[in-house]
Amino acid sequence: MNVIGLGYIGLPTALMMASHGVEVVGTDYNKELVATLNAGKTTFKEDGLDELFQDALKAGIKFTTDYQRTDLYIVSVPTPYDKFSKKVDACYVVAAVKEVMRVCPKGATVVIESTVSPGTIDHFVRPVIEENGFTIGEDINLVHAPERIIPGNMVYELLHNNRTIGADDRAIGEKVKEYYASFCQGEIVVTDIRSAEMSKVVENTFRAVNIAFANELARICRHDNMDVYEIIKICNMHPRVNILQPGPGVGGHCISVDPWFLVGDYPRLAKVIDESMKTNDSQPEYVLNRIYEIMEERGITDNRRVGLYGLTYKENVDDYRESPTLQLLESQERHLARPLKCYDPFITQDIVKNQFHDLDEFLNDVDLVVIMVKHDQIKQNWDKLRGKVILDCHNICPLEGVYHI
Repeated sequence: MNVIGLGYIGLPTALMMASHGVEVVGTDYNKELVATLNAGKTTFKEDGLDELFQDALKAGIKFTTDYQRTDLYIVSVPTPYDKFSKKVDACYVVAAVKEVMRVCPKGATVVIESTVSPGTIDHFVRPVIEENGFTIGEDINLVHAPERIIPGNMVYELLHNNRTIGADDRAIGEKVKEYYASFCQGEIVVTDIRSAEMSKVVENTFRAVNIAFANELARICRHDNMDVYEIIKICNMHPRVNILQPGPGVGGHCISVDPWFLVGDYPRLAKVIDESMKTNDSQPEYVLNRIYEIMEERGITDNRRVGLYGLTYKENVDDYRESPTLQLLESQERHLARPLKCYDPFITQDIVKNQFHDLDEFLNDVDLVVIMVKHDQIKQNWDKLRGKVILDCHNICPLEGVYHI
């Protein structure tokens, strides 16, 4: 098996397959990433990943920049969206499939794990295969097996989450299912490719819409001086109500991206989705406005005394893709203001201006602390925040006088 793309999804998938008896070669165009893996080091932090990596190394996994000649390929590369059209940008998937076509033998199966909008495989992947002289279903088998894991809990979810396999030929789908069943303890459903594409996008869209409702509810309650957290707590006592908690925005490479695929493909139909995504995308700027309000109320005239705690898109991971904090800083730059100070215990390299790498130094340099990410670290250090003005974007701080979004 050749796993193409060794990022947040491809690497754990390759390691899991290898550690459960599948012969795996991982391929990535990034020479530095491949060199790091070949040196025996993982490229990001994740609970259980280092142990899984060692198990895979013992099982014989290999890493290279070269595509392999084999009977099974798993393509797990990024799928961003065009910010103008909102449609999926399948360029990385297309590029990977083109390279696979150069080396694959007849009879090989190509599995697309990357999340794509419904119809992407029909419109972009099939033509690439056919242009290279292969007949799908005879020379090449095509399958879609969308990933379903989340940073912070990847190893557990790879083992336990249900999976979907989409295939033109059910018999081929069942064969691919056997590979995933080598480690997956959840239910594995075999369906058609378009249904598999749609189901993955719909899962993330469902979550995005529900997050947007909570964020919009927070704004309504702020406008009329109501406690959104008390209201949500009461509403959730109803047996059929489960409102999420509001937050500073949505990040990562799933919930903040995938729903836009439906907006781009169905602009006249996806109205609720469109408005929900706009709500979530504007939440960091809403938090920025709350910071300005609090600064004015508390007489803080120098924004150099304001610090953002947390740069990652969620708690206890080092993944900062599309993070609300980065979105907030980008919004602030449009105001030509000096960037706010930042600190995150999981980010060791400098990724923004005015970034600190020590909690005490960070806190000593600010008067207003904005809790953007609910890392365990901050929950264990509330005493260090005493005397600070605090904007808590997650309603986790037990200190008195805390501001909320």
